[in-house]
Amino acid sequence: MDLLYFVPCSFGVAILIYFIQEMFFKPFLLRKNLNHQGIKGPSPTLLYGNLGEMHQLQLQLQATKQHPFHHQIVSLDYTSVVFPYFHRWRLLYGPIYRYSTGRKEHLYITDAEMVKEMNQCKSLNLGKPPYVTQRFAPMFGNGIMRSNGHFWALQRKIVAPEFFMVKVKSMVGQMVEASESLIRDWKQCIERQGGFEAEITVDNDLKGLSANVIARACFGTSYFKGNHIFSKLRTLHKLLTQQPTPFGFSNFRKNYKEIRNLEREIDSLIWETVEERQRQSSIEKDLMQLILEEAVNNTNTNAGKLSPKQFIVDNCKSLYFAGHDTTAISASWCLMLLALHPQWQTRIRQEISLLSDHGSLDANSLSNLKTVSMVIQEALRLFPPAGFVVREALEDVEIGNIKIPKGVCTWTLISTLHRDPSIWGEDANEFKPQRFEDGLSKASKFPHSYIPFGLGTRLCVGRNFAMVELKIVISLIVSNFKLSLSPNYIHSPVFRMLVEPEFGLQLLIQKV
Repeated sequence: MDLLYFVPCSFGVAILIYFIQEMFFKPFLLRKNLNHQGIKGPSPTLLYGNLGEMHQLQLQLQATKQHPFHHQIVSLDYTSVVFPYFHRWRLLYGPIYRYSTGRKEHLYITDAEMVKEMNQCKSLNLGKPPYVTQRFAPMFGNGIMRSNGHFWALQRKIVAPEFFMVKVKSMVGQMVEASESLIRDWKQCIERQGGFEAEITVDNDLKGLSANVIARACFGTSYFKGNHIFSKLRTLHKLLTQQPTPFGFSNFRKNYKEIRNLEREIDSLIWETVEERQRQSSIEKDLMQLILEEAVNNTNTNAGKLSPKQFIVDNCKSLYFAGHDTTAISASWCLMLLALHPQWQTRIRQEISLLSDHGSLDANSLSNLKTVSMVIQEALRLFPPAGFVVREALEDVEIGNIKIPKGVCTWTLISTLHRDPSIWGEDANEFKPQRFEDGLSKASKFPHSYIPFGLGTRLCVGRNFAMVELKIVISLIVSNFKLSLSPNYIHSPVFRMLVEPEFGLQLLIQKV
């Protein structure tokens, strides 16, 4: 009888000890380690760390949030609105501080020299935090967006070469074709609204365009089916971002069943398309097939862990997100800024006009789009779609003069770096594409602090793809239309996995 009581009691004590260790001792020791290195931060509560303060600041902001529009609002750093806790703590503790979300300890870093050290860090022990990425597993699987260590390195080895510039240039025709389809739709919209001017909420159109481009690249002649898959992925994205905060303890969702069923359906559709394309061996290979072949060739090098089927399904979903939403949102912010600064529209048209005298827009003419490149780089500086770069020390890691203990997450807020007057000058909040006239290396005091595509070894593999698509889309839109902001536009950046216009972007569009 004593034994019957002893076993469950021992089990209960073991659970209690584990709970105390995970919830109290580990966070305490990590904070003590950072404190000894001179890194301070807000005082945490016993169970929830600084989560209560974070949620309170967010709620206070929502209660007082106003949405009038005028030019000066766009020029303000939106960090205090989108991430009020980061903004407040930076004012109190400087560019490097620590904070807690209960059982997880975090290190906030927006010091230019430390960011430079992080950019140069090659360690695989600084990876994506599993506690964050797990929430988005239905969207990314175990693909390149959320895997870590040697498995991530293997995936990057397979995927990255397919986005080298020489490969991306072969996709320019598809990008131009998709963009011209959008141009025709907008011209028809102007005709339907009287033939002079139309008000268009451009966000969904730009997302449709980006989905069309990535579907053509991934699925080749099956891109119509690819668009169907991406439509379902958009629905999945919305379900996953109904609670947009990246912090908290639980991955529990009330809509779990709906998410799980949609995930299974998407995975099945992607693999059906793969098998269908494999049967069409005479058709030119698309991006999906090329990546699949590399995955099959590398299966044995990963001791059998790499399933080609799951690899292609997970990375197709990752490529959708990276090549679809981020590019479309970047284009939205870029058009918003151009609508506010029509003189840059004129400069782009002049550049395109000179280009037209020497032929049409193609892969060879991309390098001549200097003004377009400057405008895009400045838009990505002021409104980077990715809110932050987050990493977790999977083992003890040393960055610069800071030793980051295993389990600590680092957060680098991109918008804060991109609008820091000590890096960009007193006009850091102003739209001045000319700062990139002589290239990125001369655009600021610390060029390594320009990180719209991330930093370090995990720099976005699709950055060439995104920049080429943005050049083509912006060039064709501005050369065909005059843009101005609609009076109905409400400037309110919001974080929903990416930083985007909360109420959409309404533009008044006239044919040139």
